Amino acid sequence: MSLLELRGISREVLLPDESVLPILTGVDLDVAPGEHVAVVGRSGSGKSTLLNLLGLLDTPTTGSYLLEGEPTDRLSARRRSRLRGEVFGFVFQQFNLLPRRTAAENVAAPLLYARGRDYLRRRRTAREMLDRVGLGARADQVPERLSGGEQQRVAIARALVRGPRVVLADEPTGALDVETGAQVMALLAQATAENGAALVTITHDLSVAALAGRRFRLEKGRLSPLVDAGALGAATSDRGPA
Repeated sequence: MSLLELRGISREVLLPDESVLPILTGVDLDVAPGEHVAVVGRSGSGKSTLLNLLGLLDTPTTGSYLLEGEPTDRLSARRRSRLRGEVFGFVFQQFNLLPRRTAAENVAAPLLYARGRDYLRRRRTAREMLDRVGLGARADQVPERLSGGEQQRVAIARALVRGPRVVLADEPTGALDVETGAQVMALLAQATAENGAALVTITHDLSVAALAGRRFRLEKGRLSPLVDAGALGAATSDRGPA
């Protein structure tokens, strides 16, 4: 059984003039446990909308989305929120770290919603996760004292701290230089593989997508297998938001 299963997913937005803007059209996608999937596309292609749907941050206009075999359209708001915390880890382009909190406090933040032993051990678990991403010695530093690559490593540790079954990475190297971005992606792929988590990477960068086991292109809201890398043309140089 697929971990994530999308069938005929569409997402539309009603504009102020009451016209309808299609964002996604007829998207089919399966993601298996432990699999690394990349979705490549230009700015405005619908990449971030797709990631928000996968992470239960948004709902489709039409189509079905099964999460571990459970239809997501039947989930209450409370259940959706709980699943976001239990099943998914999120890594964003801009890191989204709490500015006045240390690296360890940022990583421990998701565990504030845990219960029992996980909650009581949150500080130790956070430091262990920072050790795993090579930042044990920087655990007490606030984000402004960390480099961009170090901040993204903190974000990865935060995404993995609750042992998610799916990690969703939205342009995880977009704010980094090429060399640092390659190091961060290698770390993210390794860390998710060690955890047995599926990794879905949303990116404009073909070199980032090349690390995935399966690659797709999203163009004008339609998803298709990425066979010919040259077909994306300028996508590798487009760094705008989706």
